[in-house]
Amino acid sequence: MILLCVAVAGCNHSRKDDTNATATSIYTRAHKQILDGTYEQAAKSYESLEARFPFSNEARQGRLDIMYAYYRAHQKEQAIDAADTFIRENPTHPRVDYAYYIKGLVYFERSPNAFEKMFDVDMSQRPPGDARKSFEAFFRLVQLFPQSEYAPDARQRMVYLRNRLAEYEIHVARYYVARGAYVAALNRCKSVLELYDGSPSERDALVISSESYRKLGMSDLADQTDQVIAANFTVSDVPAVKKPWWRAW
Repeated sequence: MILLCVAVAGCNHSRKDDTNATATSIYTRAHKQILDGTYEQAAKSYESLEARFPFSNEARQGRLDIMYAYYRAHQKEQAIDAADTFIRENPTHPRVDYAYYIKGLVYFERSPNAFEKMFDVDMSQRPPGDARKSFEAFFRLVQLFPQSEYAPDARQRMVYLRNRLAEYEIHVARYYVARGAYVAALNRCKSVLELYDGSPSERDALVISSESYRKLGMSDLADQTDQVIAANFTVSDVPAVKKPWWRAW
């Protein structure tokens, strides 16, 4: 009860402060909250700034800052909406590249948690819906603003995402092979070779293609694929097969 009273009093005090606050004071408070790591409170302060002083210089800067506050507060939908709104309303703004960058970061695939690391969970086997959206945002940033200060990091993340998408296609292809759907497996491998050429999954795509061709009775195509593998890869390029954490054999 005591904690509840303190929280309510704090909220009321904050609202009371905003009644007579200026745009500068609200923005200063929000910026300090960002520095202190209280991102949810910072987001609320920026929202208050936008509501009370929408045409101020501080509010214009706040529309950029609030994206980061939402992102760090793990408020994914709000961060994406703020970035999309800024891009739509300010297509020629000198900082619009930052909006694309934050959007890419929000969608960027999270790192494995402690339990996933403990059981060696293969993240590539999970549907990469957000990975595609992240890649698209970073691609737009690099395409439209190649000289942006965020472009180098975006390019590195795009390489990771590209390999991640290729790995998932290989995972699905293996699933089809295990169930005898060889044509479907070939289509997945074709996507890897055409869309993600040069990725570490390229050899796997060729190996699965060769196996699928043989299962379908297309020996000539299988032999040609084997020749491509032999000409471009060595035995040391064969990746180690990971066993699922729940299998002891």
